Parts: sequence; structure tokens; C-alpha cells
Amino acid sequence: MRVSETIRLDEELELDLRAYELRRTGQPVKLERIPMEVLLLLVEHRGRLVTRDEIAEKIWGKDAFLDTDNSINGAIRKIRCVLKDDPEEPRFIQTLTGRGYRFIAPVAETATEAQADASTAEPPAATMAQESGPANYWRRYWLLYVCGAVLLMVGLAAWSRFSRPAIQATAPGGRLMLAVLPFEDLTGETGQDYFSEGLTEEMITQLGGLDPEHMGVIARTSVMRYKSDPKPLDQIGRELGVQYVLEGSVRRDAKRVRITAQLVQVKDQSPVWTQAYDRDVEDVLVIEGEIAREIALETRKVLGNGQTAQAGLSSTMSRERYEAHDLYLKGLYFFNRRTIEGFQQAIQLFQQATEKDPKFALPYAGVADSYALLAGYGGFAPGEYATRARAAALRAVELDGTSAEAHTALALIVQNYDYDWQTSEKEFKRAIALNPNYATAHHWYAEHMMWQGRFDEALAENDRARQLDPLSLIIAVDKGEILMCARQYDRAIEQLSAVSEMDPTFLRHRIIESAYIKKKMFQKVLADVDTWPVDEKSAWNLAGLAFLNGTAGRAKEAGLALRKLQELGRREALDPMVFVTAYIGAKDNDSAIASLEAAYRQHSNNLTSLKVNPDYDALRGDQRFMELERRVGLL
Repeated sequence: MRVSETIRLDEELELDLRAYELRRTGQPVKLERIPMEVLLLLVEHRGRLVTRDEIAEKIWGKDAFLDTDNSINGAIRKIRCVLKDDPEEPRFIQTLTGRGYRFIAPVAETATEAQADASTAEPPAATMAQESGPANYWRRYWLLYVCGAVLLMVGLAAWSRFSRPAIQATAPGGRLMLAVLPFEDLTGETGQDYFSEGLTEEMITQLGGLDPEHMGVIARTSVMRYKSDPKPLDQIGRELGVQYVLEGSVRRDAKRVRITAQLVQVKDQSPVWTQAYDRDVEDVLVIEGEIAREIALETRKVLGNGQTAQAGLSSTMSRERYEAHDLYLKGLYFFNRRTIEGFQQAIQLFQQATEKDPKFALPYAGVADSYALLAGYGGFAPGEYATRARAAALRAVELDGTSAEAHTALALIVQNYDYDWQTSEKEFKRAIALNPNYATAHHWYAEHMMWQGRFDEALAENDRARQLDPLSLIIAVDKGEILMCARQYDRAIEQLSAVSEMDPTFLRHRIIESAYIKKKMFQKVLADVDTWPVDEKSAWNLAGLAFLNGTAGRAKEAGLALRKLQELGRREALDPMVFVTAYIGAKDNDSAIASLEAAYRQHSNNLTSLKVNPDYDALRGDQRFMELERRVGLL
């Protein structure tokens, strides 16, 4: 007889120790050797913390000379993918940050017997015990691993000599695409996520400057989705349209930082390059530069005309610059939340960074962007927001004329508050020339062209932004807005519906209702609007309810939303533009025009949409409206 040792992980999953196989509903699940070994180790010690050092020693040996941090990270990620385990709410593997992992799922052990050939004698009991004991199980497989390792080393030597993967530019137009996956924080302390996320963003910036003509780098918005939702590399490659990924981890204490990084080819998940760095924390930007230069050497073969990429910094930072840089990373962490509270926290941190180092340009650009978006997101009266945003953007450009972030911030400010379309165009083009991989510059430049009615150009520029940031919801929504402003309502509905399916909580997709209105799909509009929660603190929410209800023929509901908006306006200084669509919904065009005039006097950024926004079509025959278009520079 033969004994088959099987451990059932849940109703679908079972781990066959003797067959060295993971199965789901009886079908084998593909799992590579190292992840399988790690899973076996965690299951063997289920319920107990298995430290990263234990994993490294068990899998690679006590004195292994390789980057085990990245290898363990990759193994855990692959295990979670096949187990469909959520790292935030784990069912199987619990992470103890900086320490190790614990297998937490209850399991059931089974032993099944199969009839051997009738002519085969049953082995002695001692032999059976020897074969089925846990220690001998691991010893037996360890011998197999050693043999396999020898063969692997021989194969790797031949591969390195004859077949080492050269980076291939397989993206459209021969442009290589690369993604920097979120660096894993192994520090083990709460409140340190900003550093690993900031490091990820800085690496994206560094690598984006290598050779933008031949290599594109995916923006932060898209890659950060994989922090809480890790997926197999081949799936990441398909979703992002990349051929290579950079993954890594970071440990930091008060004085030292250890960063590991690995460049991996997606198609066969083979490592192209790996390295670890141990430095003083003040040298963190230098480390980023070194990593970028190492990858530059790997990409040199495909850069064209014998060109070699240059990247990175060559000297350490001063204490002031390091402290300012740390505050800047914290500011980015809150800025990227894209909430009113997040913008407010980001402004405080960016301003602290400018106080630490008044000659550091990036925090000034961060202040400018934060004030500009805060006013728009909150529907607040522009006033001091515009003044502070402009001053910060000008200071950023003054300090660093080569910063794409600075020129993009200035382009946004002069467009939104000065209606200076020529200067804005020049600044957007300058930003893109400085860093063609800066997705935000392409994104906002596409909006710039949309406001002027240059729809074909806007769609093309939006596509460039989406290639660099393919999972960005706001960029995807803005493509729908371009289509809607171009009066391509069916395509707009298709695009915005897709965004809603991706994330129903992303409320910006609600502009789809304007397309439904234009298609006279009033029942659809009313069915959707009735599901909206009435947020009496959100000016845009109340304005939208007033406009949509009124346009769809529900005057009573429109009037109620308008009165609530007016109450809010008496308590807070709002952008007059929030009242315009509400008055249009209430069929009060004179009040809508009066609100537009008030918005012009306050230099509202929302006047940029006058020329193309379908919501204003009810006013287009009014000479007063046309005069406003002229004054805003759109006629």
C-alpha cells in the first residue's frame, strides 16, 4: 500500500505533500518551486510566527549570498495570488510587518490508501514510519531540492553565458514600458507607509527620466493598486501593458536604510538584475539614482544610436534637504488620497518642507497643485487658494526650471485662474518636453485642449496619459468627459459605464447623467439620482441633484436641492459656479448668468468649461453668455 499525505486548506484547496502539489477542486494549481516550499513551511508551522530569517535559512541555507528579502516578498505574493488571499483581511497568511508570516487558516489532515500491485509486498512498518515522518519528509525533499539546485545552477550558468535576457522594447512604436511595483515596507513600525510609498514614487520619477523617448514608466496611481491587491506578474503585465517590472522592499531605522530592488522580465518572470543597498538615511536619493543607473545599463542596448541613459544624483543630501525631502514624501502620501482632508494635510507638510529647505522646488509645486485641486474639489471660492497656488508655482519654476512638476503646476494655474491659454499651452509643452513620462502633464494638457474644443487632439493626449497610468480612474473619466463635450454621447456613456464598473464608489463618473439627459433618457436619470445619498455638506452634490431633477422635469425635488445649496452658501464661501447648473435645473437662466458673472469676478477655475460643457447649452443663445466666453478667451 502507498500512503498519500494531504492537507485540506479549505473546501476547495488541498495540499498534497507526497505529490508536491496544490490542487483546487481536484485540479492542480500552478505554483513555482520557491513559493511552494514557503507554503509548505508555513503550513507545517501553522499557527506560529515563521520569521523571515527562518524562511531564508530553510529555503536557501544559513549563509546564502543573495537578496532573500525580494525573493520572500515575491514568494508570498505568488502564494496569496493562487490562494486568492487578501493581505489586508487575510484568510490564510497573516503578515507581521518586519518580522515574518503566520499561516492562520484551520486545516484538516487526511491519509488515503491506494492498492499497490498485487505482486508487490507491503513494506515493513519501520519503513512506513520512516517514510511518513515529518522530519524525514523534509529530509527527503531537501535531497531532491539539492539535486534540483545543482541542475538549476548549471542551467543558470548556461543561460547567463548564452541567453541572458536582453530588454526588448515590444510596446507600440518600439517603446519599452516598465512598472515600479509598490516597495514593501519591512520596517515593522506603524506610520511608515509614507516612506515606502514615497520611495516608489521617487523611483518612478527617476526611471521616467532615463530615456523617455524609448522607455515609458507607469504612473503611481496605477501601480499603487497592487499594494493591497497583489496579482501575478503576467496579469500585471497585461493590465499595465508593460514588459518589465521593478519590485523591492525597504527597511529603515533612525540612521540606516536598506533598499533591495529587482528588475524582472514579465513574460517569463526571469530576473534581469537584482541588488541591495545599505546606506545612511540621508543618502536615500543617491540610492535611487544608483538603482536608476543600474537599470540604465540594462536598457542601453535598446536606447538607439548607441545612446546611454543617464539618471540619478551624484552627491549626498544636506541634513536640511533630507528633512525637507522626508516631509515632501509625507505630503505626497496625503495629496494622493485626493480628498479635501488629504489636500489640507498635504499643504501643511509641503509648507513645512519649504521651511526646512527654501530652495527645494518640488514642495512648492506640491503646494500649488494642492491649493488648485482643493478649491475645485470643495467648490470653495477661489480667493486666496488661487493667490497661494500661483505664488507657489512661480517659486517652483524659479527654483528649478527643469522640473516638469513645476511647469505643469504653473500651466494649470495660469489656465484656471488667469484664463491665459497661450502661456498655459507653452508651460504644458515645456513640462512634457522635460519629462514625457509625467502622466499628469499629459492628463491636464488633454483637458486644456478639451476646454478649447480641440477634441481629437485631447483624445490623443488622454491616450498618452492612459498609457502611462492605465488604471487611473480620473484619467479614464476625463476621456468620457472629452467624448461628452464633443457630443459623442453614446461613446461617452460606454466609457463612463466602464469606469463605474471598475469602481462604483468613484463619484466623478456621475457626469454620465448629463449624457443621459442629452439622450433624453430621463427615466434612467431619475432611477440613478434616486440612489444618490444627499450630502448636505457637498456643494457639487446638491448642485447636481438640482440640475438633474430639474432637467428631468422634477421641479419640486430640484427646488429642494437648490434651497439646501443656498443654505450651504450662506454658511460657507462657495465658488459661484456651483450655483450655475442648479439655477439651470430650476429654469432660472437670469440667476445662472448672474452666478457666472460673480464667478468671473472671482476668477473661478470652473469657467474654463464654458465653451464645451453640455450642461450650459440652455444659455448658449444668450448674448451675456457669449460675452463671458469672449472674456475668458474661449471665443
